[in-house]
Amino acid sequence: EKLDGSMAGDVGFDPFGVSTYVDLKWLREAELKHGRICMLATTGILVQEVIRLPGDAFSAKFALDAWAQAPRGGMLQILVAIGLIEMVSNRFAITATTMFQNPARVPGDLGFDPLSLGTNPATRAKYELAEVTHGRAAMMGLSGMIHQMIVSKQPIIDQLLNFRPITEGFKVGGAAGNLGY
Repeated sequence: EKLDGSMAGDVGFDPFGVSTYVDLKWLREAELKHGRICMLATTGILVQEVIRLPGDAFSAKFALDAWAQAPRGGMLQILVAIGLIEMVSNRFAITATTMFQNPARVPGDLGFDPLSLGTNPATRAKYELAEVTHGRAAMMGLSGMIHQMIVSKQPIIDQLLNFRPITEGFKVGGAAGNLGY
């Protein structure tokens, strides 16, 4: 069993046995990246209800509409930038078989620690556990927020402040409704 508790947040949970077929370091790298993205996305969904960029292209308060309203060129630039950052930060070794050819490479460690928070091993272990835990919570929270917006047809903060019960059934609205979901 690869899940021996040596990684931060490892509690031995692998009901489908994925870790027996895929490199555990690569799975942890994916978990950390998805957790980081979801932490940013959760914050972004909430902030964009209150603060928006000027212009019609950025006027949507509802996050699902904002995604569809954003300029395609801008979205493509973001996608290309993320891809380049991913390739450069991993020295162009981005597959499960090539990413961890160097046994000293630690999943999620990009060598970026401007405040030197990882110099003390005890502090580093504490922050690694916090990052994994908060990333997992953000992945679940973001999923809940997106589904809540689809079902309630209201932005998150707006629904918290002006709750309206769903009385007309589960009709999908917003951008998801327009896409046929």
